[in-house]
Amino acid sequence: MFVRSVSPTRHAGASNRGQTAADDRGQHPTTPADGGSGPRGCAGDQKTFEARHSMDAPATRWTEDGTGRSPDATLIHRTLAEIAPIADQVTSYFYALLFIRHPDLRALFPVAMDVQRDRLLRAILTAADRLDDPHALAEYLGELGRGHRKYGTLPAHYPAVGEALLGALSRYATTIWDAETEAAWVRAYTEMSQIMIDAAADNEERAPAWWHAEVVSHDLRTRDIAVLTVRPDQVYPFLAGQYAAMETPWWPRNWRHYSFASAPRPDGLLTFHVKAVPAGWVSNALVHRARPGDIVRLGPPTGSMTVDHSTHSGLLCLGGGTGIAPIKALVEDVAEHGDRRPVEVFYGARSDLDLYDIDTMMRLQKTYPWLAVRPVVSTGRGPEGGLKGPLPEAVRACGPWHEYDAYLSGPPGMIRSGVDVLRGIGMPAERIRHDSVEELAATGPF
Repeated sequence: MFVRSVSPTRHAGASNRGQTAADDRGQHPTTPADGGSGPRGCAGDQKTFEARHSMDAPATRWTEDGTGRSPDATLIHRTLAEIAPIADQVTSYFYALLFIRHPDLRALFPVAMDVQRDRLLRAILTAADRLDDPHALAEYLGELGRGHRKYGTLPAHYPAVGEALLGALSRYATTIWDAETEAAWVRAYTEMSQIMIDAAADNEERAPAWWHAEVVSHDLRTRDIAVLTVRPDQVYPFLAGQYAAMETPWWPRNWRHYSFASAPRPDGLLTFHVKAVPAGWVSNALVHRARPGDIVRLGPPTGSMTVDHSTHSGLLCLGGGTGIAPIKALVEDVAEHGDRRPVEVFYGARSDLDLYDIDTMMRLQKTYPWLAVRPVVSTGRGPEGGLKGPLPEAVRACGPWHEYDAYLSGPPGMIRSGVDVLRGIGMPAERIRHDSVEELAATGPF
Protein backbone atom coordinates (compact mmCIF):
# COMPACT_ATOMS: atom_id res chain seq x y z
CA MET A 1 0.00 0.00 0.00
CA PHE A 2 1.24 3.45 -0.85
CA VAL A 3 -0.48 6.53 0.56
CA ARG A 4 0.77 9.90 -0.54
CA SER A 5 -0.19 13.16 1.15
CA VAL A 6 -0.73 16.45 -0.64
CA SER A 7 0.71 19.76 0.51
CA PRO A 8 -1.41 22.29 -1.37
CA THR A 9 -0.19 25.26 0.62
CA ARG A 10 3.35 25.29 -0.79
CA HIS A 11 3.44 27.79 -3.64
CA ALA A 12 6.98 29.05 -4.02
CA GLY A 13 7.29 31.43 -6.96
CA ALA A 14 7.75 29.84 -10.37
CA SER A 15 8.02 32.95 -12.50
CA ASN A 16 10.43 33.46 -15.39
CA ARG A 17 13.87 34.89 -14.90
CA GLY A 18 13.17 38.08 -16.78
CA GLN A 19 9.57 38.94 -17.62
CA THR A 20 6.55 36.69 -17.39
CA ALA A 21 3.63 36.98 -19.75
CA ALA A 22 1.69 38.84 -17.05
CA ASP A 23 4.59 41.24 -16.46
CA ASP A 24 4.74 42.00 -20.20
CA ARG A 25 1.14 43.16 -20.05
CA GLY A 26 1.57 44.97 -16.79
CA GLN A 27 -1.09 42.72 -15.26
CA HIS A 28 -1.19 40.09 -12.57
CA PRO A 29 -3.71 37.32 -11.99
CA THR A 30 -6.44 38.07 -9.52
CA THR A 31 -8.53 35.78 -7.35
CA PRO A 32 -11.97 35.08 -8.82
CA ALA A 33 -15.19 35.56 -6.92
CA ASP A 34 -17.17 32.44 -6.19
CA GLY A 35 -20.13 31.87 -8.49
CA GLY A 36 -21.39 34.27 -11.08
CA SER A 37 -20.67 34.28 -14.80
CA GLY A 38 -18.48 36.13 -17.26
CA PRO A 39 -14.70 36.64 -17.25
CA ARG A 40 -12.84 35.99 -14.04
CA GLY A 41 -9.24 36.19 -12.91
CA CYS A 42 -7.12 33.18 -11.96
CA ALA A 43 -7.53 31.42 -8.65
CA GLY A 44 -4.47 32.13 -6.54
CA ASP A 45 -4.44 29.00 -4.41
CA GLN A 46 -4.94 25.28 -4.82
CA LYS A 47 -7.20 25.34 -1.76
CA THR A 48 -9.65 27.46 -3.72
CA PHE A 49 -9.84 24.77 -6.38
CA GLU A 50 -10.26 22.00 -3.81
CA ALA A 51 -12.91 23.86 -1.82
CA ARG A 52 -15.20 24.12 -4.83
CA HIS A 53 -15.46 20.36 -5.23
CA SER A 54 -16.48 17.62 -2.85
CA MET A 55 -13.60 15.35 -1.80
CA ASP A 56 -13.64 12.11 0.16
CA ALA A 57 -10.06 12.55 1.38
CA PRO A 58 -7.32 15.18 1.14
CA ALA A 59 -4.93 12.92 -0.79
CA THR A 60 -4.94 10.82 -3.92
CA ARG A 61 -6.05 7.29 -3.10
CA TRP A 62 -3.05 5.21 -4.09
CA THR A 63 -4.15 2.01 -2.31
CA GLU A 64 -4.71 -0.77 -4.83
CA ASP A 65 -8.22 -2.23 -5.01
CA GLY A 66 -7.11 -5.78 -5.87
CA THR A 67 -7.15 -5.26 -9.66
CA GLY A 68 -3.64 -3.85 -9.88
CA ARG A 69 -4.96 -0.30 -10.19
CA SER A 70 -5.93 2.13 -7.46
CA PRO A 71 -9.60 3.20 -7.13
CA ASP A 72 -8.82 6.73 -8.28
CA ALA A 73 -6.81 5.49 -11.25
CA THR A 74 -9.65 3.13 -12.19
CA LEU A 75 -12.19 5.96 -12.22
CA ILE A 76 -9.87 8.24 -14.17
CA HIS A 77 -9.14 5.59 -16.79
CA ARG A 78 -12.87 4.91 -17.17
CA THR A 79 -13.45 8.62 -17.70
CA LEU A 80 -10.73 8.82 -20.32
CA ALA A 81 -12.09 5.75 -22.09
CA GLU A 82 -15.55 7.35 -22.30
CA ILE A 83 -14.34 10.65 -23.74
CA ALA A 84 -11.77 9.13 -26.14
CA PRO A 85 -14.20 8.94 -29.12
CA ILE A 86 -15.14 12.62 -28.67
CA ALA A 87 -11.76 13.96 -27.59
CA ASP A 88 -11.93 16.88 -30.04
CA GLN A 89 -15.20 18.10 -28.55
CA VAL A 90 -13.87 17.76 -25.00
CA THR A 91 -10.71 19.67 -25.84
CA SER A 92 -12.57 22.47 -27.63
CA TYR A 93 -14.97 22.87 -24.72
CA PHE A 94 -12.08 22.90 -22.25
CA TYR A 95 -10.36 25.80 -24.01
CA ALA A 96 -13.63 27.65 -24.41
CA LEU A 97 -14.23 27.46 -20.65
CA LEU A 98 -10.64 28.42 -19.86
CA PHE A 99 -10.51 31.48 -22.10
CA ILE A 100 -14.02 32.74 -21.29
CA ARG A 101 -13.50 32.48 -17.54
CA HIS A 102 -9.84 33.52 -17.58
CA PRO A 103 -9.22 35.67 -20.67
CA ASP A 104 -5.82 36.79 -19.37
CA LEU A 105 -4.53 33.23 -19.87
CA ARG A 106 -5.06 33.46 -23.63
CA ALA A 107 -1.79 35.40 -23.94
CA LEU A 108 0.17 32.34 -22.75
CA PHE A 109 -0.90 30.37 -25.83
CA PRO A 110 0.02 30.76 -29.51
CA VAL A 111 -2.21 32.90 -31.68
CA ALA A 112 -3.23 29.87 -33.76
CA MET A 113 -4.35 26.89 -31.69
CA ASP A 114 -4.34 24.30 -34.48
CA VAL A 115 -1.27 22.47 -33.18
CA GLN A 116 -1.87 23.21 -29.50
CA ARG A 117 -5.46 21.94 -29.25
CA ASP A 118 -4.92 18.25 -28.55
CA ARG A 119 -1.82 18.54 -26.40
CA LEU A 120 -3.54 18.99 -23.06
CA LEU A 121 -5.54 15.78 -23.41
CA ARG A 122 -2.41 13.95 -24.58
CA ALA A 123 -0.49 15.10 -21.51
CA ILE A 124 -3.37 14.09 -19.21
CA LEU A 125 -3.51 10.63 -20.81
CA THR A 126 0.23 10.22 -20.32
CA ALA A 127 0.05 11.33 -16.69
CA ALA A 128 -2.96 9.08 -16.05
CA ASP A 129 -0.97 6.09 -17.26
CA ARG A 130 1.55 6.87 -14.51
CA LEU A 131 -0.95 7.57 -11.75
CA ASP A 132 -0.15 4.38 -9.83
CA ASP A 133 3.61 4.82 -10.29
CA PRO A 134 4.57 7.80 -8.09
CA HIS A 135 8.19 7.83 -9.29
CA ALA A 136 7.28 7.84 -13.00
CA LEU A 137 4.51 10.38 -12.38
CA ALA A 138 6.87 12.73 -10.54
CA GLU A 139 9.51 12.39 -13.26
CA TYR A 140 7.10 13.11 -16.09
CA LEU A 141 5.24 15.97 -14.41
CA GLY A 142 8.46 17.42 -13.01
CA GLU A 143 9.78 17.89 -16.54
CA LEU A 144 6.49 19.44 -17.60
CA GLY A 145 6.52 21.83 -14.64
CA ARG A 146 10.07 22.95 -15.36
CA GLY A 147 9.29 23.34 -19.05
CA HIS A 148 6.16 25.39 -18.38
CA ARG A 149 8.26 28.19 -16.89
CA LYS A 150 9.15 29.38 -20.39
CA TYR A 151 5.47 30.17 -21.07
CA GLY A 152 5.15 32.38 -18.00
CA THR A 153 3.05 29.78 -16.18
CA LEU A 154 2.52 30.65 -12.50
CA PRO A 155 1.17 28.61 -9.57
CA ALA A 156 -2.00 30.72 -9.66
CA HIS A 157 -2.80 29.45 -13.15
CA TYR A 158 -3.19 25.77 -12.24
CA PRO A 159 -6.54 25.99 -10.38
CA ALA A 160 -8.04 27.77 -13.40
CA VAL A 161 -6.96 24.91 -15.64
CA GLY A 162 -8.35 22.40 -13.16
CA GLU A 163 -11.73 24.10 -13.11
CA ALA A 164 -11.95 24.11 -16.91
CA LEU A 165 -10.85 20.47 -17.04
CA LEU A 166 -13.53 19.33 -14.59
CA GLY A 167 -16.11 21.40 -16.42
CA ALA A 168 -15.28 19.69 -19.72
CA LEU A 169 -15.16 16.20 -18.23
CA SER A 170 -18.46 16.59 -16.36
CA ARG A 171 -20.15 17.75 -19.56
CA TYR A 172 -18.98 14.89 -21.79
CA ALA A 173 -18.28 11.92 -19.48
CA THR A 174 -21.97 11.69 -18.63
CA THR A 175 -22.13 7.92 -18.12
CA ILE A 176 -19.46 7.68 -15.43
CA TRP A 177 -19.47 11.17 -13.93
CA ASP A 178 -20.68 11.31 -10.33
CA ALA A 179 -19.48 12.69 -7.00
CA GLU A 180 -16.98 9.85 -6.54
CA THR A 181 -15.46 10.33 -9.99
CA GLU A 182 -15.25 14.08 -9.51
CA ALA A 183 -13.50 13.61 -6.17
CA ALA A 184 -10.99 11.25 -7.78
CA TRP A 185 -10.18 13.82 -10.45
CA VAL A 186 -9.86 16.61 -7.86
CA ARG A 187 -7.43 14.54 -5.83
CA ALA A 188 -5.43 13.50 -8.88
CA TYR A 189 -5.28 16.97 -10.42
CA THR A 190 -4.36 18.58 -7.09
CA GLU A 191 -1.51 16.10 -6.72
CA MET A 192 -0.31 16.41 -10.31
CA SER A 193 -0.41 20.19 -10.38
CA GLN A 194 1.45 20.37 -7.06
CA ILE A 195 4.25 18.22 -8.48
CA MET A 196 4.60 20.65 -11.40
CA ILE A 197 4.45 23.72 -9.16
CA ASP A 198 7.13 22.35 -6.83
CA ALA A 199 9.37 21.30 -9.72
CA ALA A 200 9.14 24.77 -11.26
CA ALA A 201 9.88 26.47 -7.95
CA ASP A 202 12.90 24.26 -7.36
CA ASN A 203 14.16 24.80 -10.90
CA GLU A 204 13.83 28.58 -10.60
CA GLU A 205 16.59 28.58 -8.00
CA ARG A 206 19.16 27.11 -10.39
CA ALA A 207 18.21 27.89 -13.99
CA PRO A 208 16.53 30.57 -16.11
CA ALA A 209 13.12 29.95 -17.62
CA TRP A 210 14.64 30.27 -21.10
CA TRP A 211 17.89 31.11 -22.85
CA HIS A 212 18.36 33.56 -25.71
CA ALA A 213 20.59 32.13 -28.43
CA GLU A 214 22.11 33.74 -31.52
CA VAL A 215 22.21 31.83 -34.79
CA VAL A 216 25.89 31.71 -35.77
CA SER A 217 25.62 29.39 -38.79
CA HIS A 218 22.88 28.11 -41.07
CA ASP A 219 23.76 25.24 -43.42
CA LEU A 220 21.00 24.24 -45.86
CA ARG A 221 21.81 20.56 -46.52
CA THR A 222 18.77 19.78 -48.70
CA ARG A 223 15.86 21.89 -49.87
CA ASP A 224 14.02 21.16 -46.61
CA ILE A 225 16.73 20.30 -44.04
CA ALA A 226 19.03 22.81 -42.36
CA VAL A 227 21.75 22.42 -39.73
CA LEU A 228 21.65 25.37 -37.32
CA THR A 229 24.33 26.27 -34.80
CA VAL A 230 23.45 28.76 -32.06
CA ARG A 231 25.32 30.48 -29.23
CA PRO A 232 23.34 30.72 -25.93
CA ASP A 233 23.59 33.94 -23.94
CA GLN A 234 24.71 31.95 -20.88
CA VAL A 235 25.89 28.45 -20.03
CA TYR A 236 23.43 25.85 -21.24
CA PRO A 237 23.95 22.48 -19.50
CA PHE A 238 22.61 19.39 -21.26
CA LEU A 239 23.40 15.75 -21.98
CA ALA A 240 23.92 14.07 -25.34
CA GLY A 241 20.66 12.51 -26.46
CA GLN A 242 18.45 15.22 -24.96
CA TYR A 243 16.35 17.83 -26.75
CA ALA A 244 15.10 21.38 -26.21
CA ALA A 245 12.06 23.44 -27.15
CA MET A 246 12.80 26.35 -29.48
CA GLU A 247 10.84 29.52 -30.22
CA THR A 248 11.51 31.81 -33.18
CA PRO A 249 10.94 35.59 -33.30
CA TRP A 250 8.50 35.10 -36.20
CA TRP A 251 6.03 32.88 -34.36
CA PRO A 252 5.88 33.95 -30.68
CA ARG A 253 4.66 31.34 -28.17
CA ASN A 254 5.01 28.54 -30.74
CA TRP A 255 7.63 26.14 -29.34
CA ARG A 256 8.89 23.01 -31.09
CA HIS A 257 11.28 20.34 -29.86
CA TYR A 258 14.63 19.68 -31.52
CA SER A 259 17.38 17.29 -30.45
CA PHE A 260 20.95 18.37 -29.87
CA ALA A 261 23.13 17.14 -32.74
CA SER A 262 26.36 17.02 -30.74
CA ALA A 263 27.62 16.28 -27.27
CA PRO A 264 28.37 19.33 -25.06
CA ARG A 265 31.19 21.35 -26.64
CA PRO A 266 33.95 23.42 -25.00
CA ASP A 267 32.86 26.52 -26.94
CA GLY A 268 29.28 26.18 -25.62
CA LEU A 269 27.73 26.17 -29.12
CA LEU A 270 24.61 24.09 -29.77
CA THR A 271 23.71 22.43 -33.09
CA PHE A 272 20.28 21.29 -34.28
CA HIS A 273 19.03 19.51 -37.41
CA VAL A 274 15.69 20.90 -38.57
CA LYS A 275 13.41 19.58 -41.32
CA ALA A 276 10.72 21.87 -42.72
CA VAL A 277 7.42 20.00 -42.61
CA PRO A 278 4.15 20.93 -44.36
CA ALA A 279 2.32 23.62 -42.37
CA GLY A 280 5.19 23.63 -39.87
CA TRP A 281 5.47 27.27 -38.91
CA VAL A 282 8.53 26.97 -36.69
CA SER A 283 10.38 24.42 -38.81
CA ASN A 284 9.83 26.36 -42.03
CA ALA A 285 10.99 29.57 -40.39
CA LEU A 286 14.16 27.91 -39.10
CA VAL A 287 14.95 26.25 -42.43
CA HIS A 288 13.97 28.98 -44.89
CA ARG A 289 14.05 32.24 -42.96
CA ALA A 290 16.60 32.07 -40.13
CA ARG A 291 20.03 33.54 -40.81
CA PRO A 292 23.18 34.22 -38.74
CA GLY A 293 22.49 37.00 -36.27
CA ASP A 294 18.87 36.04 -35.63
CA ILE A 295 17.90 35.40 -32.00
CA VAL A 296 15.85 32.41 -30.90
CA ARG A 297 14.77 31.28 -27.45
CA LEU A 298 15.51 27.88 -25.94
CA GLY A 299 13.63 26.10 -23.18
CA PRO A 300 15.40 23.83 -20.69
CA PRO A 301 16.96 20.55 -21.85
CA THR A 302 14.86 17.46 -21.37
CA GLY A 303 14.67 13.84 -22.45
CA SER A 304 16.04 10.57 -21.11
CA MET A 305 17.62 8.98 -24.19
CA THR A 306 21.09 9.28 -22.66
CA VAL A 307 24.00 6.85 -22.33
CA ASP A 308 24.54 4.99 -19.07
CA HIS A 309 28.32 5.12 -18.74
CA SER A 310 28.32 2.79 -15.75
CA THR A 311 27.71 -0.19 -18.06
CA HIS A 312 29.70 -1.65 -20.95
CA SER A 313 26.86 -2.83 -23.17
CA GLY A 314 27.04 -2.05 -26.85
CA LEU A 315 24.84 0.66 -28.37
CA LEU A 316 22.42 -0.20 -31.16
CA CYS A 317 21.29 3.13 -32.63
CA LEU A 318 18.43 3.65 -35.09
CA GLY A 319 18.28 7.14 -36.58
CA GLY A 320 15.61 7.94 -39.18
CA GLY A 321 15.79 11.23 -41.09
CA THR A 322 16.78 14.09 -38.79
CA GLY A 323 16.66 11.51 -35.98
CA ILE A 324 20.32 10.96 -36.80
CA ALA A 325 21.08 14.20 -34.89
CA PRO A 326 20.87 12.79 -31.33
CA ILE A 327 22.47 9.54 -32.52
CA LYS A 328 25.50 11.52 -33.67
CA ALA A 329 25.56 13.21 -30.25
CA LEU A 330 25.53 9.81 -28.52
CA VAL A 331 28.50 8.64 -30.61
CA GLU A 332 30.46 11.74 -29.60
CA ASP A 333 29.47 11.20 -25.98
CA VAL A 334 30.82 7.63 -26.00
CA ALA A 335 34.05 8.86 -27.59
CA GLU A 336 34.51 11.66 -25.05
CA HIS A 337 34.11 9.22 -22.17
CA GLY A 338 36.88 7.04 -23.61
CA ASP A 339 34.58 4.03 -23.96
CA ARG A 340 35.57 1.20 -26.30
CA ARG A 341 32.12 -0.36 -26.37
CA PRO A 342 30.77 -1.28 -29.81
CA VAL A 343 28.34 1.21 -31.36
CA GLU A 344 26.21 0.12 -34.32
CA VAL A 345 24.39 2.94 -36.14
CA PHE A 346 21.61 2.29 -38.67
CA TYR A 347 20.95 5.54 -40.53
CA GLY A 348 17.64 5.38 -42.40
CA ALA A 349 16.10 7.56 -45.12
CA ARG A 350 13.85 7.27 -48.16
CA SER A 351 16.75 7.54 -50.64
CA ASP A 352 20.46 8.24 -50.67
CA LEU A 353 19.68 11.90 -51.42
CA ASP A 354 17.99 12.13 -48.01
CA LEU A 355 21.08 10.88 -46.15
CA TYR A 356 22.10 14.50 -45.66
CA ASP A 357 24.61 13.79 -42.84
CA ILE A 358 26.12 10.55 -44.13
CA ASP A 359 29.54 12.13 -44.79
CA THR A 360 29.79 13.20 -41.15
CA MET A 361 28.81 9.77 -39.91
CA MET A 362 31.30 8.02 -42.21
CA ARG A 363 34.09 10.32 -40.98
CA LEU A 364 33.23 9.32 -37.43
CA GLN A 365 33.38 5.67 -38.44
CA LYS A 366 36.90 6.16 -39.84
CA THR A 367 37.94 7.90 -36.61
CA TYR A 368 36.59 5.33 -34.13
CA PRO A 369 37.25 1.62 -34.76
CA TRP A 370 34.42 0.63 -32.41
CA LEU A 371 31.82 2.44 -34.55
CA ALA A 372 29.96 0.90 -37.50
CA VAL A 373 27.58 2.98 -39.63
CA ARG A 374 25.07 1.30 -41.95
CA PRO A 375 22.99 3.52 -44.27
CA VAL A 376 19.53 2.12 -45.01
CA VAL A 377 17.24 3.42 -47.79
CA SER A 378 13.69 2.35 -48.59
CA THR A 379 13.83 3.31 -52.29
CA GLY A 380 16.52 3.56 -54.94
CA ARG A 381 19.98 2.05 -55.02
CA GLY A 382 21.38 3.60 -51.88
CA PRO A 383 25.05 4.26 -51.11
CA GLU A 384 27.72 1.63 -51.65
CA GLY A 385 27.72 -0.86 -48.80
CA GLY A 386 24.27 0.27 -47.66
CA LEU A 387 21.12 -1.72 -46.98
CA LYS A 388 17.72 -1.64 -48.66
CA GLY A 389 14.27 -1.75 -47.08
CA PRO A 390 12.54 -0.49 -43.92
CA LEU A 391 15.01 0.54 -41.22
CA PRO A 392 13.64 -1.75 -38.45
CA GLU A 393 13.73 -4.77 -40.77
CA ALA A 394 17.37 -4.06 -41.65
CA VAL A 395 18.15 -4.07 -37.94
CA ARG A 396 16.36 -7.39 -37.50
CA ALA A 397 18.31 -8.95 -40.37
CA CYS A 398 21.67 -7.89 -38.94
CA GLY A 399 21.06 -9.27 -35.45
CA PRO A 400 21.21 -10.79 -32.93
CA TRP A 401 21.66 -7.91 -30.50
CA HIS A 402 21.80 -9.72 -27.15
CA GLU A 403 24.63 -7.59 -25.74
CA TYR A 404 23.29 -4.20 -26.85
CA ASP A 405 21.12 -1.38 -25.53
CA ALA A 406 18.93 0.18 -28.22
CA TYR A 407 18.45 3.90 -28.91
CA LEU A 408 15.76 5.03 -31.37
CA SER A 409 15.19 8.50 -32.81
CA GLY A 410 13.12 9.53 -35.80
CA PRO A 411 9.52 9.72 -37.03
CA PRO A 412 6.90 8.30 -34.63
CA GLY A 413 6.06 5.44 -36.99
CA MET A 414 9.69 4.40 -37.19
CA ILE A 415 10.03 4.44 -33.42
CA ARG A 416 6.91 2.31 -32.93
CA SER A 417 7.88 -0.24 -35.57
CA GLY A 418 11.45 -0.27 -34.31
CA VAL A 419 10.32 -1.05 -30.79
CA ASP A 420 8.05 -3.81 -32.09
CA VAL A 421 10.93 -5.41 -34.01
CA LEU A 422 13.33 -5.21 -31.09
CA ARG A 423 10.81 -6.67 -28.66
CA GLY A 424 10.03 -9.34 -31.21
CA ILE A 425 13.65 -10.50 -31.31
CA GLY A 426 13.73 -10.72 -27.53
CA MET A 427 15.24 -7.42 -26.40
CA PRO A 428 13.87 -6.49 -22.94
CA ALA A 429 11.87 -3.25 -22.80
CA GLU A 430 14.23 -1.75 -20.21
CA ARG A 431 17.07 -1.91 -22.75
CA ILE A 432 15.16 0.04 -25.42
CA ARG A 433 15.50 3.80 -25.10
CA HIS A 434 13.64 6.49 -26.95
CA ASP A 435 11.85 9.66 -26.05
CA SER A 436 8.10 9.25 -25.70
CA VAL A 437 6.20 10.39 -28.76
CA GLU A 438 3.62 11.96 -26.41
CA GLU A 439 6.30 13.87 -24.51
CA LEU A 440 7.84 15.19 -27.70
CA ALA A 441 4.43 16.43 -28.82
CA ALA A 442 3.35 18.07 -25.55
CA THR A 443 4.98 21.46 -26.03
CA GLY A 444 2.18 23.81 -25.00
CA PRO A 445 1.41 25.40 -21.64
CA PHE A 446 -0.33 23.06 -19.15
